[in-house]
Amino acid sequence: MSVQGPPRRLLGSLNSTPAATPLLRLATNQTGPRCLEVSIPEGLFLSLGLVSLVENVLVVAAIAKNRNLHSPMYCFICCLAVSDLLVSMSNVLETAVLLLLEAGALATRASVVQQLDNVIDALTCGSMVSSLSFLGAIAVDRYISIFYALRYHSIVTLPRAWRVITAIWVASVLSSTLFIAYHNHTAVLLCLVSFFVAMLALMAVLYVHMLTRACQHAQGIARLHKRQHPLHQGFGLKGAATLTILLGIFFLCWGPFFLHLSLIIFCPQHPTCGCVFKNFNLFLTLIICNAIVDPLIYAFRSQELRKTLQEVLLCS
Repeated sequence: MSVQGPPRRLLGSLNSTPAATPLLRLATNQTGPRCLEVSIPEGLFLSLGLVSLVENVLVVAAIAKNRNLHSPMYCFICCLAVSDLLVSMSNVLETAVLLLLEAGALATRASVVQQLDNVIDALTCGSMVSSLSFLGAIAVDRYISIFYALRYHSIVTLPRAWRVITAIWVASVLSSTLFIAYHNHTAVLLCLVSFFVAMLALMAVLYVHMLTRACQHAQGIARLHKRQHPLHQGFGLKGAATLTILLGIFFLCWGPFFLHLSLIIFCPQHPTCGCVFKNFNLFLTLIICNAIVDPLIYAFRSQELRKTLQEVLLCS
């Protein structure tokens, strides 16, 4: 589909790696360093994408069905599920089209293939931007619910939430359009990397502040019950573990992809950076895994949503 990159990836503007092999191996280059190269089989990639699709469709269906879940917080969670759904769908569609082309089951003109390439790349980029944005919006919503609990319902109203949601989707569409139009410009990649760093910093600051406040609150309760150390330390360890898992999964799943973009900006021709470029398919797979994990962290922990999900599955 694209003149650059491995044959199973359309995102040629982001990837300049040679074709991958089906095994985990050390790829030796006569003129460069030994590279650890991980290739993801098409079957595994498609399976993960389909799991993510089903999981996020169920989240959207459950929230749409239960009117009790039509609150700003669940609207953000629903939009996160839609974004993750689009991330998975675009990658599954891309892989399926390439497999059909390689098998000769889909014959079409090069111009049509190029247009499909642009559409899928735009969908992928836009859904990634919206997914990161809604993760940040959920963090802000939780922050307000803790630090401005008494005024939360007057600050985070449904009309304001819908305005934020609309702004995020509009910005995502515009960013994906600019990405396709100016993908050869370093400034575009730099903006994407800066956006990821900003979202990571925002989530880290807000969640660390929330954990600190929660520990202080637990310490105050413990003092009332004259059980300062056991209760406070236990709560602090549990909160720190939760925070580590939440931010760790976010960084592990999204970090390698944006590291790839950063290296394209700063060292596109360096042999060591070339070793990172060889694992582009792995980085996309980690993003798919994040789309699988997000519902487990943000949606399925809600008892109300789980109950509604049961009803949806029983009705179907």
